[in-house]
Amino acid sequence: MRLAIMQPYFLPYIGYWQLMAAVDTFVVYDNIKYTKKGWINRNRMLLNGEAVTFSLPLAKDSDDMDVVQRRLADTFQRAKLLAQLEGAYRKAPHFAEVRPLLEQVVMHPQDNLFDYLWHSIACVAKHLGLNTHLVRSSDIAIDHTLKAQDKVLALCRALQATTYVNAIGGLELYERPAFEAQGTRLQFIRSTWAPYPQWPKQAHVPWLSVVDVLMFNPLSQVQAALSTDCEWL
Repeated sequence: MRLAIMQPYFLPYIGYWQLMAAVDTFVVYDNIKYTKKGWINRNRMLLNGEAVTFSLPLAKDSDDMDVVQRRLADTFQRAKLLAQLEGAYRKAPHFAEVRPLLEQVVMHPQDNLFDYLWHSIACVAKHLGLNTHLVRSSDIAIDHTLKAQDKVLALCRALQATTYVNAIGGLELYERPAFEAQGTRLQFIRSTWAPYPQWPKQAHVPWLSVVDVLMFNPLSQVQAALSTDCEWL
């Protein structure tokens, strides 16, 4: 059984979905601390040839709270965010096919941050044709006070993972012998998604939200690239 574990992100870049496509089970952390400067509730879109951040406003709360304890702000205007994304991509070649997905994700009425993100992850995964089993980390019976590699190892044991796959950013965080000692192979995956045509006469802006990828590429091409446009380490 191939396993990956990631934080929840809002409409993350293509590498997130390539990681999901590479495994049988994909665990999404809900019982970890929210990181203010991370990408949990924000991402980037292409607007007037430049990368522009869009985000989910959060209710004011303690920075020590877990993601699953945070809530979206009462002032969050879903229709406004949807209009911003529509305005940025209305003339994109695949806008008509992607627009229903955006509405399904952005207009979701849930105000719990994790539940909102969980819904968005499930919607995009379905749109991409992924059948990977999604699991909330808190639903797995381990000692959830464990940290870093120890927690990942515990999750691998609990789910009987034969291979643990991590994004390339974790290359220096994990030790292969520790995984091998419990019978789990450790692998890393890096996206090699090539630049694709965006707006004419403008330089390509890489690593934006998956929304950008879907707006400028046929769905069949994106689906094929989930397993081909990446390398293993």
